[in-house]
Amino acid sequence: MAAEDNTAETQQQQQGPKLPQKRYFRQRAHVNIFNDIPLEYPLQPSEQDWSAFYPAYFNQTKRPISPAAGQPSAKRGPAAITTTTTTAEADAGANQQLQAGKEEGMAKVEFADIGCGYGGLLVALSPLFPNTLMVGMEIRNKLVDYLQRRIEALREFQHDLVRRSNAGEQQIEWVDVRSKLDQEIAALHDEAAAQPEDNPAEDDDEEKELHDNGETRRLVPGHYDNIASMRINCQKYLPNFFEKGQLSKLFILFADPHFKRRKHKARIISTTMLAEYAYVLRVGGIIYTITDVKDLHDWNVKHLDAFPLFERIPDAELESDPAIPCVVNSTEEGKKVARNKGEKHLACYRRISDPAEL
Repeated sequence: MAAEDNTAETQQQQQGPKLPQKRYFRQRAHVNIFNDIPLEYPLQPSEQDWSAFYPAYFNQTKRPISPAAGQPSAKRGPAAITTTTTTAEADAGANQQLQAGKEEGMAKVEFADIGCGYGGLLVALSPLFPNTLMVGMEIRNKLVDYLQRRIEALREFQHDLVRRSNAGEQQIEWVDVRSKLDQEIAALHDEAAAQPEDNPAEDDDEEKELHDNGETRRLVPGHYDNIASMRINCQKYLPNFFEKGQLSKLFILFADPHFKRRKHKARIISTTMLAEYAYVLRVGGIIYTITDVKDLHDWNVKHLDAFPLFERIPDAELESDPAIPCVVNSTEEGKKVARNKGEKHLACYRRISDPAEL
């Protein structure tokens, strides 16, 4: 019996990590945000323990040392780039970066995806901003469970590739992140063009499993250590998690439109919520909104235009923003809209200074 158990355990280890399957984590789209759902939340941001979400940034022993190629630089933030260093230099640089971040309070979440769904945006953004911590915030518990399992599996794949490369077992290829994104977008457009007008794409097509933009055979910068998901009702507890001016990017993508007039108070963008978004966003930070519902887009634009601490970013300026292709094309809802040849309405706003604080 013991021999059989050992054999089963060995086979399981040889099989390696497995990505979760969406069909086992389905949940109805609508959740009443006004219900008293039992959720854990800190009384203030300083009491939030992020170490369980980002162990590589708070426990150095759990983070494998990356091979030289593609090792993230010591610089933090959206402008971080990759450099080529020796393995020893990369090890020392990574340890120094993580320790400095912990001691100086720099290891903080900077991107938040509100209503992150199945996590397509986070997985796409992670290698583009490998030194920036990002969190997906979702109220539906099954989706949070799915996304966290997905992230942990992707991390295991990446860490296994790092170990194999360091051991010299095989030469592991590094992903050209921007080229990969361009290829995915082109494939998505080709798929949409081939889709018959009278035969919309099915949501549960197994060929379109939702981990298609996560790398399991090639190395990516950051190794998905910088993303996580958590269950939270953002319309009640957002300021409990983030300090004033902590975030640099806030994503609200394909939100629930709440069509009925009596449900408009539950929309994720409102005058009240914009005040909270302005609080957690730093000056110069960006709030990204996109939807396939024109009425919701008009609602968003109306409220954001009227709010004194946000100004709309011209479309021409957005063309140079590396996050925009992910915002438009990488979410599961965005892919479904593209396959069905729907319209996407994008509006991005920059947080500006409060004259009262000058």
